[in-house]
Amino acid sequence: MPDTRRGFFFGVAAYAMWGLFPLYWPLLEPAGAVEILAHRIFWSLVVVLLLIAVLGRLGRLRAALTDRRTALILTVAAVVIGINWGTYIWGVNNGHVVETSLGYFINPLVTVLMGVVLLGERLRTTQWVALGIAFVAVAALTVQYGRPPWIAIVLAFSFGTYGLMKKKANTGAVESLSVETLVLAPIAAGYIFFLMSQGTAAVGSAGSGHLALVMTTGIVTAIPLLCFGAAATRVTLTTIGLLQYLTPTMQFALGVLLFREEMPPMRWVGFSLVWLALVIFTYEAITHRRRQLRLAAQASAI
Repeated sequence: MPDTRRGFFFGVAAYAMWGLFPLYWPLLEPAGAVEILAHRIFWSLVVVLLLIAVLGRLGRLRAALTDRRTALILTVAAVVIGINWGTYIWGVNNGHVVETSLGYFINPLVTVLMGVVLLGERLRTTQWVALGIAFVAVAALTVQYGRPPWIAIVLAFSFGTYGLMKKKANTGAVESLSVETLVLAPIAAGYIFFLMSQGTAAVGSAGSGHLALVMTTGIVTAIPLLCFGAAATRVTLTTIGLLQYLTPTMQFALGVLLFREEMPPMRWVGFSLVWLALVIFTYEAITHRRRQLRLAAQASAI
């Protein structure tokens, strides 16, 4: 029980830190989203390589890099997480915090949809109902925004693809992030040096305090990941599935209450439909899992 309790608090810590990200990225301005992304990749690489050395996992990292299949999968993961990070930073720093939260609200539903389309998985009736409500929600939000909620859609699909790649790679969190940042680091470093050569780099010209803050992007990336890894090994998938809603809930609250983003009636309708879909989806998942466990227990007792 104590180990489970620790796992729960690690999970809360991870998702709460991710939920507070809208407060962090604006602090890195006047750097633009792409420059922030480049530095996040570079400093994340520094931090995870230090962690690899301290934890004595150089052998695991070498194995991931030399296994062609794993390296290819993690290269795809690197591309989609780069898209995800960049989109999120741009969204937060350009007044779309509420829409970024929508991306992570609909992510579980998008992941299920990807399982149907890409893996041929079959959905139960209630899951189809939840997906149908989510589609109606996106349609309502499209009407309200006057465009599809592209930021949310890109975030949901990129993170869903990232999760799929990580599952296929089956590599430790720190090792996989090391490979991913190694893949992206040359591009990130090239962009940073390009800005410096053109004299347009904000980082370095906005003072030493700003530079020190930018350097913390690696720590800010790694700590929630480590907390999540500690939680994932100690609590059930059901608990993790419920905790994941903490992040977009906090982001949504920050967008509405702190950043004062507009919430017209139709946007409330769209979000309410998303929340209804998630309630149905989560309830069905929990009851299905309990049913399966009960049947397994009965089968073992025979």
